[in-house]
Amino acid sequence: MKVPQHLRYSSDHEWVAVDGNRARVGITDYAQDALGDVVFVQLPTVGAQVAAGESFGEVESTKSVSDVYAPVSGVVVSVNQAVADAPEVLNADPYGDGWLCEIEMTDLGQADALLDSAAYQALIDG
Repeated sequence: MKVPQHLRYSSDHEWVAVDGNRARVGITDYAQDALGDVVFVQLPTVGAQVAAGESFGEVESTKSVSDVYAPVSGVVVSVNQAVADAPEVLNADPYGDGWLCEIEMTDLGQADALLDSAAYQALIDG
């Protein structure tokens, strides 16, 4: 499983790339692998307020449906419509073209509190 070192991770298997007060969010390679073939993605609405730890979308695969949880609190400022139109992108490129949304964070400290790559690797190694 890929666990890029420059990202932060939630224990719910979301990744975060921080750029200033914006957080780009997606699901990890581990999560997409566990789900199997992704067939549907429900994204949050631009302008929606999200709270860390609360569900803001869903990913449906041939195996199951899983909630996607906001790793940080803030306002959704952008969504990746391309992944909604072609959900298989999540399987092919979860850390690149498979990103889900961008959140303008209201508490920058929340991103710092997420797992670093070593801690996330230890989590998935169990």
